[in-house]
Order: sequence, then C-alpha cells, then structure tokens
Amino acid sequence: MAFTLSEIMAARRQQSQAQSHTQRGSRTAVEVDEYSTNPTQAFTFYNINQGRFQPPHVHMVDPMPHDTPKPPGYTRFVCISDTHSRTDAIQMPYGDVFIHAGDFTELGLPSEVKKFNDWLGTLPYDIKIVIAGNHELTFDQEFMADLIKQDFYYFPSASKLKPENYENVQSLLTNCIYLQDSEVTVRGFRIYGSPWQPWYYGWGFNLPRGQALLDKWNQIPDNTDILVTHCPPLGFLDWVPKKMQRVGCMELLNTVQRRVQPKLHVFGHIHEEFTTFLCPGYGMMTDGTTTFVNASACTVNFLPMNAPIVFDLPNPRTT
Repeated sequence: MAFTLSEIMAARRQQSQAQSHTQRGSRTAVEVDEYSTNPTQAFTFYNINQGRFQPPHVHMVDPMPHDTPKPPGYTRFVCISDTHSRTDAIQMPYGDVFIHAGDFTELGLPSEVKKFNDWLGTLPYDIKIVIAGNHELTFDQEFMADLIKQDFYYFPSASKLKPENYENVQSLLTNCIYLQDSEVTVRGFRIYGSPWQPWYYGWGFNLPRGQALLDKWNQIPDNTDILVTHCPPLGFLDWVPKKMQRVGCMELLNTVQRRVQPKLHVFGHIHEEFTTFLCPGYGMMTDGTTTFVNASACTVNFLPMNAPIVFDLPNPRTT
C-alpha cells in the first residue's frame, strides 16, 4: 500500500507532537483520525511510518500462570470474554475481581442470561464485573426495537420476543455488577465498561466508525484505572486472518493511549488465536503504560479453549 510524501510527513509531524505531549506528561484531546474508516490501512500507515505497533513501542506479554502466588498488597483480576453460553468446561483460576468483557450469550435471550447468571453465582470472586457484547442483542434496546419491526426474521429467536420479555433483561444479572457506559470503584480501582464496537454484520451495539464511536469513548473518565470494552483498539489483538483485516477501533486506540492511559484494558470480540507478533488475537500486549488483554475464551470455531487471563495490580494507597 503506497502513501504520498505529504501523508508520510503529516504522520511524522503527528508522531512528533504526540511524543512532545508524552514527554510533558499531558493528555491530549482526541479527534477523529483521517484513516478511521479503514483500520487495515490505518494500521499499515502508522506501522510503516511510526513503527507504532511493534517494538520498541509495544511488546507481547506472556500470560501469568494461574498458580503464581499473588504478591502482598496486590489485587488479582481474572479476565475472560466471549464465553457464548459455553462456560461448563471452563476452569476458573483463583482471583479477587472477575471481569467479563461481553458476549456471554449467543443472542441475549433471557434464558441464556439466566444461565450465565447462575454460573456467576457459583464463582468465588469477591467482585464480578460484566459488560455486554454484540451478541447480547436484548441489552441493546434500540436494536431490539428495530428488529421486532422487521417483516422477516434476521435473528428468529430474538425477533420473536415480546418487549415485556426483555426490556428489563439487565435485572437478570443479580450476581455481578453490570456496566454499560458506566463505572464502578472497587478496592480503590476505578473501572469503566462499554459494549460498543464498529459496525459488525448487523449485530447489537454497532456504531459507525469515526465520530459516533468517539462520542462513546469521550465518556470514559480520564483517571480510569481499568477499561473494559467489548471491541479491541486498533492494532492490539484485533487481526482477522480469514479476511486479512484489522478490525479494531482507531478512536478507541487514540483515546486509550493519548487521553485515558488506563493500567489495564480488557476486551474480546476477536476469537482468532496468536499467529505472529503483528497478527495476534487472544493474548496480552503492552505499550509500556497500558496492558491490553484480549480475553476471548472461545476460538474462531466457538470452542471454549482459551484459558482466563489473570493480572495482578498493586492496590491503590487509598484502599
């Protein structure tokens, strides 16, 4: 893919400005990126001209073995995503705080939500935090309102539901803290959760790339410690080999790196397994400030073979 000299120079000026802001310790406002609508092109452009997605700027991180002793004064987070009603065979490790980054059902049917909530009730964690994903159709009220108006059945099981059967579906999650464009502080950590992602084959919580998604990411508080989204940021564990595409969100990436800078960013959505450094799916990466975790339990064939990822963070001094 070729780029003009003016494009290359513009990218280098942008990189220089970003480095200047980083050196001063300031956080910049985020605007819609010029390559927002084409994430694969954006990845190629910024990687060629800035090396933005490879060492020394980013590194892969080996997941911590589940039997690693937790250091004193730390909180252990157990991260998982995309279980798709297939939790029976998943072995859950020791930890303090459980985080699920969405797609815990197939279609968000109330029966599926109840089953998932029952499973949550069996888990021993002190705190359990859950967000929705694109498969939780009934959690996206606007999506469902449009779906049931259709004269054909795109999602037959969901489109046949009556509004009274799903309008309070969130209330079925009694064994966790459910976040949807909202936050909670636990053990001194400020945690924010959001289910949105770039348009993806007409599922739930879809928005166009660019300003619509940036408006959602602008709601994330600056001093968030742990960010939980369903979709990945561009360039971090977001590769879909079959389509030879990057599917992460450019505005989410810039929001995380330039403004919010959380300690931990947990997501899922992409089920592909690790192949090469530039083409990973499930796993962990870091840019030196934020650790990025794609915690998808299911593989691309929807087999729940990926283990939960555990991560320790030192307790804030205020706790």
